[in-house]
Parts: sequence; structure tokens; C-alpha cells
Amino acid sequence: MPKGTGKVIAQNKKAYHDYFIEDTYEAGIVLQGTEIKAIRAGRVQLKDSYARIISGEVFLINMHVSPYEQGNRYNHDPLRTRKLLLHNKEISKLIGETKEAGYSIVPLKMYLKNGFAKVLIGLAKGKKNYDKRETLKKKEAGRDIERAFRERQKM
Repeated sequence: MPKGTGKVIAQNKKAYHDYFIEDTYEAGIVLQGTEIKAIRAGRVQLKDSYARIISGEVFLINMHVSPYEQGNRYNHDPLRTRKLLLHNKEISKLIGETKEAGYSIVPLKMYLKNGFAKVLIGLAKGKKNYDKRETLKKKEAGRDIERAFRERQKM
């Protein structure tokens, strides 16, 4: 199965607006007790989260997983830092890219694959305001072309 496929739980659409995504990696995620139940219920927010490399390990910071309703006292901290599971080769590549070229690591989406929660992280370079406007113009032009094409086919 290619990376990024499975039942999508949450997407970070803001990341595609704010960053140029250069490369993507599929990572497993270390979870506590009731977190997987909350994730399966779709109670995840990736909007302001980011990944950071700390002492050779990748951690996902600021991802919000709402507490599980039936979890009572065993519930988790919603904003806790979670470890991502990647191969050493991938981690060393990420370390090199983020140190040298000024890239960031941003989660793009969370999905379930074969019963396991996976996070698609992207190696991202920040966009300037004029880049964001340019992207919106291209998207709008594409929509107009598509709309005109559909109108022509109806005739």
C-alpha cells in the first residue's frame, strides 16, 4: 500500500497553504491508553502542530487529541508531545535537511492503516505572502478552466 493511503482521520490543509512540501514520510506514532480510541473517533486536530528532532528522535508537538469520553481517570493529556516512529535513515535525512536548508517538519495528515495510526509528515519550506497569493491565483484559474470545460461538455 502506498504511503498516505488508509482511512483519513485528520488533515492539515493549512500546511499546504503555508508551506511548499518537498518530501513526505510515513511515520508511526507512540500512543497512550485511550488515545487510539479518541483517534478512531476522529477527535484529532493537526492545525498548529509541528515535528521537532530531539536527540536523534522525532517528536510531534502540539497535536490535539481530545480526551476519550469513556476514559474517566485513565485519560491522556490532550496536547502532550508524542514520539514518531521512523527508520534511522529517514531521521538522519530529516536532520540534515532541517539543519542546512532551513526546512520544517509538518504533519500533513493522520490516517489508519491496517489498524495502526500513521502520520504523514512533510519536509516543508515556508511560503512568503506573495507565494501564497500566487498559489491561490493558480487554484482559481484551474477552477475556472474546469468550470468552462464542464459547461462546454453539457452543450
